[in-house]
Amino acid sequence: MRSSLKLTFFLLITIWVLSKTCKGRVFNFKMHHRFSDSFKNWSGLTTNWPEKGSFEYYAALAHRDQMLRGRRLSDADASLAFSDGNSTFRISSLGFLHYTTVELGTPGVKFMVALDTGSDLFWVPCDCSKCASTQGASYASDFELSIYNPKESSTSQKVTCNNDMCAQRNRCFGTFSSCPYMVSYVSAQTSTSGILVKDVLHLTTEDGGREFVEAYVTFGCGQVQSGSFLDIAAPNGLFGLGMEKISVPSVLSREGLIADSFSMCFGHDGIGRISFGDKGSPDQQETPFNVNPTHPTYNVTVTQVRVGTTLIDVELTALFDSGTSFTYMVDPAYSRVSENFHSLARDKWRPPDPRIPFEYCYDMRSGLII
Repeated sequence: MRSSLKLTFFLLITIWVLSKTCKGRVFNFKMHHRFSDSFKNWSGLTTNWPEKGSFEYYAALAHRDQMLRGRRLSDADASLAFSDGNSTFRISSLGFLHYTTVELGTPGVKFMVALDTGSDLFWVPCDCSKCASTQGASYASDFELSIYNPKESSTSQKVTCNNDMCAQRNRCFGTFSSCPYMVSYVSAQTSTSGILVKDVLHLTTEDGGREFVEAYVTFGCGQVQSGSFLDIAAPNGLFGLGMEKISVPSVLSREGLIADSFSMCFGHDGIGRISFGDKGSPDQQETPFNVNPTHPTYNVTVTQVRVGTTLIDVELTALFDSGTSFTYMVDPAYSRVSENFHSLARDKWRPPDPRIPFEYCYDMRSGLII
């Protein structure tokens, strides 16, 4: 950086002097590429210098372009959305989860993925040994359920066991073999496993003129799924939004494409939005996270819960997990909240049903059960 500033300052001084002393004359100066031999000799840097025309040479140029472009996006406080837009939607028949459409690879292939703030890894079905069906009565006709194939994407890259993103090196066959992964979830016997790959995620800017952005992200090539992933939840992949370095928001922030933030908003009708790099409004209220350095999550402290007009003092920590359909509490907070709610309910209480895990259900006047 110092060398670049020194060169810029030198050029400005030279231009100013020539303009003062050579009025009416034509002047010129040489411009040297940052990886040229002339610049290398001038800067005094001789190590780690890519050979002209080599793969490393063009990779360095591309990386610098991405970094410069990323600074421009960050400086402009730009926020990013998926190439199909920032809309999300809830599908009751698929686990009551919130879904969106993402586009991966070159050419782009679309996946309908569930949004999950309770996990970190983004994965899609790929080279399947055991995956959910891409067709079924639970799927709407306009949903595109796909299978990712690394061989069919010209931008797909192998993630090897010596990569920083590889967390399960103890399962590797060798340093340069594909990095395996396996993630288990809270739902009974629900997991995904396969190998990590790297490819382009297609995004678009939200502010001002629409500009398409191609961001390389590391994600799971999900070869084997189990449990809920085979029938009622996330049949076409899961988009982990956690705090770990492998999550897409963390990758986008590290590359300088967005601020280290994102927002999600869900309406009562199940329609919502997601935006990467959204910093919110200056007057919004904030709640600090209880960050565990070994495994950071969106965990907050809850001190009060309002039931009707009654404020109930509680003492608990809670995890914001968009991949969980319902809110769960432990005692004594659960008993205090549920008993207060029950005392205010005016509809007929139904005895517990062993088929559902709820203690308090009511017959609504409209004929519904809640």
